[in-house]
Amino acid sequence: MLRLQTIREMSDSEDDDVPRLSSHALAALQEFYSEQKQQSDPGGDDKYNIGIIEENWQLSQFWYSQETALRLAKEAIAAAGDCGRIACVSAPSVYQKLRELHREDFSIYIFEYDKRFAIYGEEFIFYDYNNPLDLPEKIAAHSFDIVIADPPYLSEECLRKTSETIKYLTQGKILLCTDHQKPHKDPKHVET
Repeated sequence: MLRLQTIREMSDSEDDDVPRLSSHALAALQEFYSEQKQQSDPGGDDKYNIGIIEENWQLSQFWYSQETALRLAKEAIAAAGDCGRIACVSAPSVYQKLRELHREDFSIYIFEYDKRFAIYGEEFIFYDYNNPLDLPEKIAAHSFDIVIADPPYLSEECLRKTSETIKYLTQGKILLCTDHQKPHKDPKHVET
């Protein structure tokens, strides 16, 4: 019993040497963690806002401006027709704009390498242009009214492989976006 008491006394005195955060620092840390969680798991309609998932330049990601994404989304809606199916291949800000418009009457899928976009549930399809036809069975050939694609790189290999995916997905309508001057000084105006 004496030995247990001595150990308790020692551990109590050792606790005094353990650094502790002030209440202000602890509150700031909790706020930081809360913001990080919100960015990694945004909820509700906010998850469709362009920029809610930040660009990752290491993945050659540059989001479209709101105006460009809106114009491309409207073109896709017009091309797909009523109850159309739209595939967004490496074009997440167009997908986000389409969903932000609350177009539940459309079937819209996002084909993207970045797994942060898995927040979109069943509409997210992991896509690696290096394996252009490695797609889930639920994605049938020629099952999309329009395919919007913005290959992540302008290399011949990337364009060739992405075109294999496009040919597999589309019934005929394609909206291909590229920018020969990448990267832009202001990457908010370009998506790759």
